[in-house]
Amino acid sequence: MKEIINVHIADDHKIIIEGLIAVLNTDKNIEVKGYSLTGKQVIDWFSKRKNTAHVLILDLTMPEIEGIDVLRYFYKKGGKQKIIVLSSYDEVKIVEEVLKYGGYGYISKDCAGEHILPAIKAVYRGEQYFSSNIKSALLKNYSDLNKKIDKEIGLEKIESLTDSEIKILRFITEEFSTNDIAKEMNISAHTVETHRKKLKTKLNVKTSIGLAVYATKYKLI
Repeated sequence: MKEIINVHIADDHKIIIEGLIAVLNTDKNIEVKGYSLTGKQVIDWFSKRKNTAHVLILDLTMPEIEGIDVLRYFYKKGGKQKIIVLSSYDEVKIVEEVLKYGGYGYISKDCAGEHILPAIKAVYRGEQYFSSNIKSALLKNYSDLNKKIDKEIGLEKIESLTDSEIKILRFITEEFSTNDIAKEMNISAHTVETHRKKLKTKLNVKTSIGLAVYATKYKLI
C-alpha cells in the first residue's frame, strides 16, 4: 500500500479550493488536510502541532499575509512541507523568487486541473514541477542567459563534472524521475538527489530546466 500524501490548500477563493479538492479526491493516495483562505490562516494552521501536511498548495495573492511572505516564513522556519505555488502570474522573476525561498513547484491557475496531481506526486518525491507554460518561460530565460555566458567558462564547468554527474545530467534532461535514475544507475534515490544538488551548484543554475539547457547547449545528449 502506497503512503498517503497529505495536502493543505491555501487560496482566497473558495470556488478554487472546492475545484482542487474535487480533483484531489479522485486519487486515493492523496488526502486533503484542510484549507486556508488567508496567509495568516496558513501559518496558524501549520503552527498547531496536530496539523501536518506533506504538500502545501499556495496562492501568491492572499489577504492578511501575501503568499510570497508565507513562503519566506516557512523557508526561514525550516518547514518540512513542500510548497507548490498556484498562481495567475507567470513572470519568470516571480517564479525565480519562489524557487529562491524553497518552493518546489509552480503551476498556472488556468491549467491547474491538468497538472496538480502529477505536481503533488513529483514534489512529494523531492522533485521540482512546473506547468508547461512556466517550463517554456524558464527554458527561454535560461537560453537567453546562456547566450551571455562565455563559452570557455561554460566548457570549464562541464569538464569539472564527474562521469556519474554527466550520466545523471543526461537522465534529467530526458525527464527521468529521481527513482527512475536510481534504478538505471543502481544507486539510491538519496544519492541521485545529492548529485542533482551538486550539479546545480557546479553549473550555477536553480532548476532542472537550467540543467537541461546546459546539457543541450554543450551537446551532452
